[in-house]
Amino acid sequence: MIYLDHAATTPLSPEVRAAIEPFLGESFGNPSSRHPLGVEAARAIERAREQIAFALGALDPERIYFTAGGTEANNLGVLGAARTRKRKGRHLLLGPTEHPSVRAAVQALESSGFEKEMLALRPGGALDLERAKQSLRNDTVLVAQMAVNNEFGSRYPIEELSELVRRNAPNAHLHVDAVQAIGKIPLSLLELNPDSLALSGHKLHGLKGAGALVLREEVRLTPLVFGGGQEGDVRPGTENVVGIVALGAAVESAVRVVEGTHGRLGDLRKKLAAELSALPGCELLAPDGGGPGGLSPAIAAVRMPGPPAEVWMHHLEQLGVYTSVGSACQSRTKRVSPGLSALGLDERSGRQVLRFSFSTTTSADEIRGAGAALFRVAGELRVRVS
Repeated sequence: MIYLDHAATTPLSPEVRAAIEPFLGESFGNPSSRHPLGVEAARAIERAREQIAFALGALDPERIYFTAGGTEANNLGVLGAARTRKRKGRHLLLGPTEHPSVRAAVQALESSGFEKEMLALRPGGALDLERAKQSLRNDTVLVAQMAVNNEFGSRYPIEELSELVRRNAPNAHLHVDAVQAIGKIPLSLLELNPDSLALSGHKLHGLKGAGALVLREEVRLTPLVFGGGQEGDVRPGTENVVGIVALGAAVESAVRVVEGTHGRLGDLRKKLAAELSALPGCELLAPDGGGPGGLSPAIAAVRMPGPPAEVWMHHLEQLGVYTSVGSACQSRTKRVSPGLSALGLDERSGRQVLRFSFSTTTSADEIRGAGAALFRVAGELRVRVS
């Protein structure tokens, strides 16, 4: 098997597996219990909070709130912030390529009287900061912009956007979806300066069903669920101890080696581009989002020649090569994603985009094997090759 769909999910790492092993057996206590088993579980959660805070440069570990994943973290950041600030305004600014968990949350706010306005991309894919500046208002209460695009890897200038928001929209909350950024590109919360930031464990060799929302110190949110007071009442409910321990270990491990990971993934992306050069008609999309470095090397979106990308994907999987068509959360819809549309791709072109994505477990041999498989599939599909 050659697995090149790491932007969808990643395999559990040995470090994370070792960290969670005690909590799959004898350390099964409820963190709210006062006996030793509960105290042990509670301490494990606090250690995970400290691991994430240290790795990301958060000033206060208590401002990290654990959720059931990136989708819930995005929902909480968007809905919780807008509902808290609704007396100050109802104007929302939404990034043009946001994940469905952000778009759907904004849509829910629209149905209750909020006003949505879209940010824009310049030709080439960069976030239009001048347009953003013009759109910011005194009654803007939320700006949502992802750090790294989950379909084609563009990095967006969060630091510059944050400065614009602070200067031109004093009542606005800046929410950043960093699910595809953590552990893949170097970043610091102090430099990004968001009001809230979402992350997900299974995108960096942790477990599915665990994520977190990191809040700036003075930020307050209206919770989405209500219960027993866990997570400072921001996200109550009995904590997923195993998932949280996995998340802490995964973030700590990934961020510790992120500089080396970034360079290695860049080499893998170049190797894939070299393999694709044997297939005329392949176009490696490289939209520069305007952020530092232009692209995350963990994602390579390729416009394939001939039939739709889904045909290529299914032929490749018959050869044991796993890729994807767009993002995993977009796979159940037949529509071209807003991200691809924002790049100016029409419906036909958007359906020709195949996504390859990498992680620390991806090898150069896998890239070569994928290249050979692509060449074979081109023959099966009767696509002209050199």
